[in-house]
Amino acid sequence: MGCRYRYGTLWLLLLSLTITTQAQKDIWRRMDSLSRLPPPLKRENKDSIRKEFYNQKTRITFPVYFGLLAHDLKQQVTSPFHAKPRLWYRTAAVVAATGAVLLLDVPISKNAVDWRQKSTTLVNTSKYVTRFGGPYEVYTLAALGVYGWAFKNEKIKTTTLLATQAYITSAVIFEAAKFLSGRQRPYYYNPETNSNSPTWHGPFYQFKKDANGNKPNSYSYTSFPSGHTTLAFAAATVYAMEYSDRPLVKIAAYSAASVIGLSRITENKHWASDVLIGGVLGHLIGRQVVNNYHRYAKLKSEQAATAKNKNTLTFVPQYQFGRWLPGVVYRFN
Repeated sequence: MGCRYRYGTLWLLLLSLTITTQAQKDIWRRMDSLSRLPPPLKRENKDSIRKEFYNQKTRITFPVYFGLLAHDLKQQVTSPFHAKPRLWYRTAAVVAATGAVLLLDVPISKNAVDWRQKSTTLVNTSKYVTRFGGPYEVYTLAALGVYGWAFKNEKIKTTTLLATQAYITSAVIFEAAKFLSGRQRPYYYNPETNSNSPTWHGPFYQFKKDANGNKPNSYSYTSFPSGHTTLAFAAATVYAMEYSDRPLVKIAAYSAASVIGLSRITENKHWASDVLIGGVLGHLIGRQVVNNYHRYAKLKSEQAATAKNKNTLTFVPQYQFGRWLPGVVYRFN
């Protein structure tokens, strides 16, 4: 008898889990509508970014986190195929600006190197600042996350988790771009040409061998785009959008990201056009991550409201007289 109860209880628990999973699957299915733009945050209406909006219904659990992360990557990769005409106009403007900066890459790089040689303060400051686009930014996000969990601030927790999603998806995208472009870094002198020109070698150059059978230093051909700048602007955009009702947060976030980008030029690690595209790419990724979460939260809230107005059947196993007994609760609304 006890064995039957245990198996019955297990069946009920699995059925309950299946119902929850199906509800979550419905959310992911509805989020796949890429034919329309994600809902933007309303700057004139702060309802979508108020602290009260972040609650148990919309909180990011581990399954939700990785579900959102998968959708982030999917939407970012496929977004060019679903872009509206106005986005192509903006893309054309970015391409034109990048073309102009490409012509200035070499003189900007030379001036940055000359400036470094004349200023010890710039050298020390630049080395410190540039780390905030790498390991220091990870520490900052970790500190904000710990603060959110320690003080049970759901908005900071959610915003930090979104920033890590932007961080991860940015890394995937810019690493792919670096491999495909194979652009030579400004500090590296090509032994074959004896120059440090901003040459584009393409994706297979790192596998090429010289006359001595040696492969080139692959890191020296990963200049485009700037990874530090992409990560910095991706995280900055998340915080700027989630706290758009606080202008100081936006100013601080974008100022920090901009300084990090400039430090990559003064460190002679990147050309100016690398930094420009890194900033644009990071901003777009951050916006997509935030809008994707708000679409999810909206659908989740609507689903919860619909379920609240319906009669529900819940399986509630109970432990009585030393054994588990199946239980059913039917709620009328």
